[in-house]
Amino acid sequence: MNQLPVRHVVIVGGGTAGWMMGAAAARFLLDGERSITLVESDEIGTIGVGEATIPPVLGFNRMLGIDEDEFIRATNGTYKLGIEFVGWRTGADRYFHPFGTHGRSIEGLNFHQIWLKLQARGGVGDLGGYSPSTVAAALGRFARPSGDPASSLSGLSYAYHFDAGLYAAFLRRRAEASGVERVEGRVVGVDRDAGTGHVARLRLEDGRQVEGDLFVDCSGFRSLLLGETMQVPFESYAKWLRCDRAIAVPSARAASLPPFTRSTAHRAGWQWRIPLQHRTGNGIVYASDYFDDDEAERLLLGRLEESPIAAPRRLSFAAGRRARLWEGNVVALGLAGGFLEPLESTSIHLIQEGISKLFALFPDRRFSAVERDQYNSLMGDAYESIRDFIILHYHATERSDSPFWSDMASMAVPDTLAAKIALFREKGRIFRYDDELFSIPSWVAVMLGQGIVPQGYDPVVDALDEDRLATALPHLREAVRRAVVGLPAHADIFPPPTAA
Repeated sequence: MNQLPVRHVVIVGGGTAGWMMGAAAARFLLDGERSITLVESDEIGTIGVGEATIPPVLGFNRMLGIDEDEFIRATNGTYKLGIEFVGWRTGADRYFHPFGTHGRSIEGLNFHQIWLKLQARGGVGDLGGYSPSTVAAALGRFARPSGDPASSLSGLSYAYHFDAGLYAAFLRRRAEASGVERVEGRVVGVDRDAGTGHVARLRLEDGRQVEGDLFVDCSGFRSLLLGETMQVPFESYAKWLRCDRAIAVPSARAASLPPFTRSTAHRAGWQWRIPLQHRTGNGIVYASDYFDDDEAERLLLGRLEESPIAAPRRLSFAAGRRARLWEGNVVALGLAGGFLEPLESTSIHLIQEGISKLFALFPDRRFSAVERDQYNSLMGDAYESIRDFIILHYHATERSDSPFWSDMASMAVPDTLAAKIALFREKGRIFRYDDELFSIPSWVAVMLGQGIVPQGYDPVVDALDEDRLATALPHLREAVRRAVVGLPAHADIFPPPTAA
């Protein structure tokens, strides 16, 4: 029996990370003998521009027992089938990174291998035509995936666009109703135990103190506990991910309400467009070494498709992570632990990864080095695999129209990514390791979209009857099209609010 259980969990900071942790802790850690306290100050603003997610968020919400329809209503959410990339390869191109699958595996072979062999034959068409998410996004349609494996819609997958502030508020209501105590106050000091060096208590501006056993740092870029107090160094990814500024501005609701995020490249970074029920999220991400702040803001406002409804907000960030996400009795989530820029909507995913791995390795008050080291290893791998996927977008480009893109194309990339590119370029192979986030279809979509064309295909495909495959593929493609055409229009699912 565990004789030294963690009795008091203290979460420092609210926002998306803090209340995701709070809601999860309320569901899985409150047992009548353990307390969960969240300390935040209304005076301290949150970043709150992350409005796009990836499919694992569905599992997190289900884990918390959240009804999807209730969640969508509460957060002004819409559905997301993937990301459209505009101008990333040549400046005049576009491609789609879909959620879900392309076609069906045959005899254990990934579908894209079959497509690679047959793509030159008539009637085979683009790989995206075999992806229900890609076809549905292009037609502005949406439905949840079919549970029938034989259905063409079984390969569809989705995530959400939502208002991050409303999501945090939604989770806060659930957490507080389940027993999480929120303490309003600004932290002005942190006391550490003289013997262990662990955090012992927080000191608030009004003189109150908050003691705890386990402290979860959700204090944002400041990294109050992990960075400032525990002095865990920051490992920069800036030599690969050079964007360090963002400007966000909301605009009016999009008329068509497309079920996807759009990422449009510019000469020193990119711009996002995220459709919500009540507004459109817009922002520009750029490298300050190549682009002036005022110039970036002018470009963002000049490209808006709807009228702005608030003033632009400027943000600074550094791409990278803390060398360790768990130190002593402190675990950092969200921006307090690291940030990899919003290109593939992974920030919220890394929060939920941190929470799930913390629960899987939940400590007692001895804070075993074995558990801590395992957590740090797993989270380090998670950050680095996502880092490589994001770098791929910048590095695999044919653009040379600006110093930024020329530098991106010529830079040396991490060995792990270089090996992945080389393997794909040879015969279109992608291998995933451990619980790596992005699936084979995701890597394939971005590799091909960025112009990395395999020189061949898996020779095992030659064992299949080529003529039968060539006959079957157009039928499969047409079946996907027919299934998607019958789906509801995404905009019809979320009609504009009627005027009062």
